[in-house]
Amino acid sequence: MNGALLGLFGIMAFAMAYRFYGGYLSKKIFSIHIKDEKGIPTPAFTKQDGVDYVPTSSSILLGHHFSSIAGAAPIVGPAVAAIWGWLPAMIWIIFGVIFMGACHDFGALVVSMNYDGNSMAIVAEKLLGKKARNLFLIVIFFLIWMVIAVFALVIANLFVSFPSSVIPVNFEIIVAILMGVFINKGGKSLTLPSILAQLTLFFMIYLGSLYPISLSSLFGENELMAWMILLLAYSFMASVLPVWLLLQPRDYINGHQLFVGLALMIGGLFLVQPAVVAPALNPHPKGAPPWFPFLFITIACGAISGFHGLVSGGTTSKQISKWQDARKVAYGGMLGEGLLALLATLAVTAGFESEAMWHNHYANWNAANGLSAKIGAFVSGSAKFISGLGLPLEVGETIMAVMIISFAATSLDTACRIQRYIIGEFGVTLKMKTLENRYVGSFIAVASAFLLMITSDGGKGGLAIWPLFGATNQMLAGLTLILICLFLIKEKKKILSYLVPAIFVILITSVGLIYNLTLFLSQKNYFLVVLSLVLSLIQLWILVEAMNLFRTKKRES
Repeated sequence: MNGALLGLFGIMAFAMAYRFYGGYLSKKIFSIHIKDEKGIPTPAFTKQDGVDYVPTSSSILLGHHFSSIAGAAPIVGPAVAAIWGWLPAMIWIIFGVIFMGACHDFGALVVSMNYDGNSMAIVAEKLLGKKARNLFLIVIFFLIWMVIAVFALVIANLFVSFPSSVIPVNFEIIVAILMGVFINKGGKSLTLPSILAQLTLFFMIYLGSLYPISLSSLFGENELMAWMILLLAYSFMASVLPVWLLLQPRDYINGHQLFVGLALMIGGLFLVQPAVVAPALNPHPKGAPPWFPFLFITIACGAISGFHGLVSGGTTSKQISKWQDARKVAYGGMLGEGLLALLATLAVTAGFESEAMWHNHYANWNAANGLSAKIGAFVSGSAKFISGLGLPLEVGETIMAVMIISFAATSLDTACRIQRYIIGEFGVTLKMKTLENRYVGSFIAVASAFLLMITSDGGKGGLAIWPLFGATNQMLAGLTLILICLFLIKEKKKILSYLVPAIFVILITSVGLIYNLTLFLSQKNYFLVVLSLVLSLIQLWILVEAMNLFRTKKRES
């Protein structure tokens, strides 16, 4: 199978989906154009505070949203899921993104905007009551807690493995702040500053390759922990600063980086036209869990992700200037992430020289599931595509490494900001005003993640509960889809576009949680057994509340 043909099919499918299905959701399901026509302001204007609620142009916001949801997950997930074969991964990524993931992100954004840009937990309270809000808060806090602890570990590992990335990744922060000041002071055209920023960053990639930076001389074997502490300190700073000063411009720059990276990969893919050496189907790889439901849970952010709903209904909904921008930012942003996941799948299935090399890399589940294996397969495969454009293989590897780290860092600081909002909402629930302070909330967010890290040697405590991430993430996506359905019922709109994805995602989540429960019991890991039971009960409780409301609304109609 020609990898370029698969890539072309995916690109065409995403383009058609944005034009037709995205347009259908925008006009027929949510009718958001009517609000713009009536001059109804978005929460960015009605609650403008210069810190979190900041009206933002759609081009800048698309970069922010895209970077926040992308991270490393749409690379890591497909890199593991390829062990079951390229065909099921490609089918789920393409059609899962179009009919589930992009719908989920778009719907979460629009519903949040209808409730003053508040989180899905507040939306749950408005639709289902305070009990549902508190349950949502618990699930969201748990999910973000894992994300912060593990993403800090991932980025720290990448800094250690790719010391040439340290200079360009950190220099990007300085460039972002300068661009943020320029935009805030009324800078009209961003074309020249954007070009200069990208050229400077690519020069820094070259400089980083000449002068790699390692902290091992200062901290020795504690280098990994030193990087994690520095990353948490940065995340605290990014969470409390006004969104326009660092988060927006950094993500805007990252968005351009990803677009350039994707363009290089696509161009190289079409020129090299590599053969897909992986098998189309590999249903029983050694040591792997069953492909159903774990293919869908493993790919996660590459097709649909509950974390995206937190970004849509956590930060992005506070910055949308026009209602109709929601389609471009959320539906379009998720299609972009789907394209990244698609290319990641091709990189790890067509990026090997031979079928024997692929089988050696994916010899068993443990080999494919290791962090270095995930990242390494993507970096080397992508670099092979890029080398088709005439760039040296080493340069292509550095570009890909910097791109991964930049996006993982973006997801990290966005997660800290979302966790700060969640802690503030806990403060409202518990009537503890102190928790609503953004400095206190941000400190608790990073401190709690740090405490999780140090429960294991080397700061790897987050990995102890990471086996629950995929199911928890998808569970949150399913529950968010249920909330969107309830909102549409309230608005007297058709719900089929959201009900079908909700049922499917909740089904795979439930099966995954049950499988994990039996696995943890066999391993006598009673801590994860208890957590799995708690998550299952929370999901069941919210579903019962939603079904009761649905029956009530049906009787009323």
